[in-house]
Amino acid sequence: MTTTTTATDLSFLLSWASHSLATEMTANLEEVGATPRVHCVLRRALEGEFTQSHIADSVGLDRTTMVTITDKLEREGLAERKPSPADRRACIIEVTEKGKELLSRSDQVVSRTHLDVLDALPPELRDSFVEGLTRLVEGRLAKFVECAQPPRRRASR
Repeated sequence: MTTTTTATDLSFLLSWASHSLATEMTANLEEVGATPRVHCVLRRALEGEFTQSHIADSVGLDRTTMVTITDKLEREGLAERKPSPADRRACIIEVTEKGKELLSRSDQVVSRTHLDVLDALPPELRDSFVEGLTRLVEGRLAKFVECAQPPRRRASR
């Protein structure tokens, strides 16, 4: 049996890049009064009539964190909980006009940050880098395997 190893620690590289980008995004979003989690939740909620659970699952948040963020969004007048027509026990998150204004500003910050990071790569590598990561996340790395002690997930997308 042949064993193949890589000279590169892919887990370390992806983890470092993710943490560094999340930290930079957090700092940059401070200028408009948002966080990456707030941005992700507002962005997803604006895309349709989604319940808190659906949004939490789609942006990688646990239920408790999602409730905390939704409470914050309501307190700040950025979103409202509305009863779901399909399930009376569930709430739809509806983005308010104030929330849409914040999201417009935070979208600009997110785009600027992504472009700035990608500009660090030579132009001929940018598209293939994004395509490769997208294929991994939508394919081989789309699902989390079951394990006794799963690592904590960072919620940034």
